[in-house]
Amino acid sequence: MNSSLPKLNLVVAVCNNGGIGCEGRIPWRIKQDLAFFKKLTSNTDSTKKQNALIMGRKTWFSIPEKMRPLPGRINIVLSQTLSKAPAGAHLASSLNEAVEMVTSGPLAAHTESIFIIGGSTVYREAISSVYPCRLYVTRVLRDYECDTFFPKVDWSSFREIFVSDIPSEILTENGIDFKFEVFEKV
Repeated sequence: MNSSLPKLNLVVAVCNNGGIGCEGRIPWRIKQDLAFFKKLTSNTDSTKKQNALIMGRKTWFSIPEKMRPLPGRINIVLSQTLSKAPAGAHLASSLNEAVEMVTSGPLAAHTESIFIIGGSTVYREAISSVYPCRLYVTRVLRDYECDTFFPKVDWSSFREIFVSDIPSEILTENGIDFKFEVFEKV
């Protein structure tokens, strides 16, 4: 793996049947997962930098309007159909273009880490790309009716790692069991 390539951090909550969404929404409500997502994607080592969130157009529009752009982070929307960037976000036509924007382009001096936050197509492209990847998975231990799914992953190309400040035990909220898992592409 080329260590000079930037690392893509994929953040996803996925239920037992591989679902990640239904009708543009997350089918479950787990406040601890939302807090984990916010902390993971907001925290930086440098107070002068922010993390970049790369997402597809449908993911952007699935975020409640009053929450867009996600604060304290650089929001980049991937789209080949939008003609101008949504308010508060940057627009890129491809994953490579977005990565270029935050590594050697106009946002490079302001970006610390890169997070991929959906949807399905963007996850698939990131996983199959040449970039090193880390997956932060919230495994929701229940089936939900979904119309959007996390792509099939060749898990033999990933290894689970343990991160000291991420709990590894099964947690429960509102009767929903879930756990956090972290995988590194090998």
